[in-house]
This record gives sequence, C-alpha cells and structure tokens, in this order.
Amino acid sequence: MNRYLKYSLISILILTIGYATYYFATKSDNHSGHEKQAVVYTCSMHPEIIRDKPGNCPICGMTLVKKMTNNHTEKNHSIENVLKPTDNFIVGNYQTTTTKDTTISSEINLPGIVAYDPNSFVNIAARASGRIEKMYVNYKYQKVNKGQKLFDLYSPELLTEQQNFIYLISNDAANTSIVEASKQKLKLYGMSGNQINALIATKRANPVISIYSPAYGIIGATETMDVNSNTMSNASATSEALNLKEGNYIKKGETVFKLVNTNKVWGVFNVLQGYSGLLTVNQPITITTELDENKSINAHINFVETQLSATDKSNKIRVYLSNSTLKLPIGLRLQGRLKTNPIKSIWLHKQAFVSIGNKKIVFVKMNNGFKAKEIKTGIEMGDYIQVINGISVNDTIARNAQYLIDSESFIKTE
Repeated sequence: MNRYLKYSLISILILTIGYATYYFATKSDNHSGHEKQAVVYTCSMHPEIIRDKPGNCPICGMTLVKKMTNNHTEKNHSIENVLKPTDNFIVGNYQTTTTKDTTISSEINLPGIVAYDPNSFVNIAARASGRIEKMYVNYKYQKVNKGQKLFDLYSPELLTEQQNFIYLISNDAANTSIVEASKQKLKLYGMSGNQINALIATKRANPVISIYSPAYGIIGATETMDVNSNTMSNASATSEALNLKEGNYIKKGETVFKLVNTNKVWGVFNVLQGYSGLLTVNQPITITTELDENKSINAHINFVETQLSATDKSNKIRVYLSNSTLKLPIGLRLQGRLKTNPIKSIWLHKQAFVSIGNKKIVFVKMNNGFKAKEIKTGIEMGDYIQVINGISVNDTIARNAQYLIDSESFIKTE
C-alpha cells in the first residue's frame, strides 16, 4: 500500500510540475505577443521616411533599412511626430522681426555714360559724281571746324554746269532769271558763294572743286552709330584711317562723311528692371564723372525709356547735357544719384531673407522652431526689400536668415 501511495504522490507531483510549466510558458508567449516588436523600414539619411515594407527612399534613393519598434510606442510616439526634417525646420530660439507696412523712399545710384546726340548728326553727301583728288581729313573722329576744307573733287558734271553758267553771264547777262537759276544750280552742286563769285570774276571753269564742312563736329566717316551701346563700330582706335582714299570715285547722293556735333551730348543711365516706375521726367539728378568725383553736375531727367535693353534687361534714362562748357568726352563713365518717389508697401529688412539661386527664403517662427518659406520680392530701397507675397505683417520671422542655414542646398520650402 505504501508503495502504491508513494508512486501516486510521485505521479501527482510530476503532473503538477508539468501543468505549471505549461501554464507559465503559455502566459509568457501571450505576453510576448503583446510586446512583440513590429518591423518597419526607414532611411538612414532621412529618418522621417517610415515604411512597413522594404524599398528605396523617395528622397535620396537609398535602400531602406530594417528597424524594430514597439507597436504601442510607434502608435503614440512615432518618429515622424517627434523628429522634424532638418532640411526645412530649424529648432531653436533666435531673435525675430516682422515686416513693416509703411512708405519708403530712397536714394539710388545709376551707372551711365556720355553718348553722342543722334539729333546732331550731319551727313556730308556728294552733290555731284566724281573722283576725289585730294583729302584734307585723313582719320576717323578727327575734329573739324565749320568751313574747313574736307576734300577736292573732280567732277565732269560740275565742270559742264560751270561752263554753262559762264556762257550765260557772257552772252545773256540781261536774262537775270536764267542766270540766277544757273547760279542756284551751282550751289546745289556744292559750290559756295565765294567760289561762284570767283567764277564770275575769272570766267574760267575749274575742273576741281573744293568741298567744305558745313558745321563743326567730329568726323565719323560712313560708320553707323549704335545709340544703345553709345559707340561707333570699329571705334577701337581714335586715329584709325578713313576708308575713303584719294583717287576713289563717289556717286551723287553718296554719304562721304557723318559729322557729329559734340556741343550737345546725352548722359545715358541704366535703370534696373522695376525701378523705372519710380522715375519721372524733370526729376532732379546729380551727376558725377570718373574724372572728378568731387565735382557734381545738377540736371534733370529728360526722357525715360520704356523698352528693356535686349542685353542686360534694363531700362535707360537720358539726360541732355550742354557740352560746350562741360567738355565731356564721349564714352566717359558717369554716376547718377537721385531720390526715388516714395512707395507704400510691405517692407522687410534685407538681413531677414536669404537668396538661394532663383528663390528668396525667410524663416517663419512656428512653435519651438522656424520653418523655411519662399517669398516673392520686388525692388530694394536702402536696407529694405519690397515683399510681394509669401508673408504678411502678422508673421514672425528670424531676424538673421543667413545665420540659420549652413548650406543653400539643404533648404526646402513649402
């Protein structure tokens, strides 16, 4: 009996131990099931990217790496909710500022140059066909005075007209209307009053006639003036020889010289795009030259061009200058200074934005940090820039935008 009791107790003990082992193992498995870590995939360079299956990062293309995270923790405290991306949000406490809705006027400087006045051009054209016997002007940009001899011309056509005039005054001098008409024809052929009087006195035709300058100016030969660039073609050397030589034939009506008077010149100034609306005709402007920056010229704007230059996308303004006393050489660099008309708008201090290529960025304060935001700007006035859109006077932004970034390439905006 004792032996059976002994075996019974041993069996009960074994069963009890087995049941206890099974019970605790099952409980442990259930607890592990609740605490089982979920598998997620994220990018090592961009931790805000979280996926539930393998793949590539949509930002940089790198392969996502496996990461174990607790389901309960992931649900309530995900990385995306805790970590802000470093490329468009900056955590910190920095000095702030706001935009100003006010009226601002400023003084702007405009680069310029002394240019020819195209209205002062005088074309010296051949009034009769012929051959140039002698040149008295040999170089481009050579100064000539009014009445100065330019060249001698042999013209069979003009010689015939002289002979006809001599015949009239010798045989029909009483017919004053015909004589006067013949004299007028000689003037149209380029003969001066003194030359005609000498012809009447000597009654001898001269096969060679001298051509004189009708005005004071600078010889530009037959080159064309580019008013926009304010230069003449092939103007690299002020002593460049003329293309026209002795012995050349010229035709009636052909332009032999272009004479430019420099007693009146233009001051042409470049205006950046958007600023031309601030300038008006008759607005005062102070001009200095590179020859003497301490001496200024007070003038007024005479013309504001509305067409943009094809080269630098800028407008131009003109100031007409009397050069008879100023003696400003063509091509001299100028500096114009004037006060703009006041503009009412929203203005931002230039230190509060940063330019990254074709974008301008500010950092708007949000909760415990700053978020990068793109703005559209207008013209600059002193230390301020005009804000077209992107932010308002109610936004608080970082005072020094450049301080908040390390590299332009890491900035992203909304």
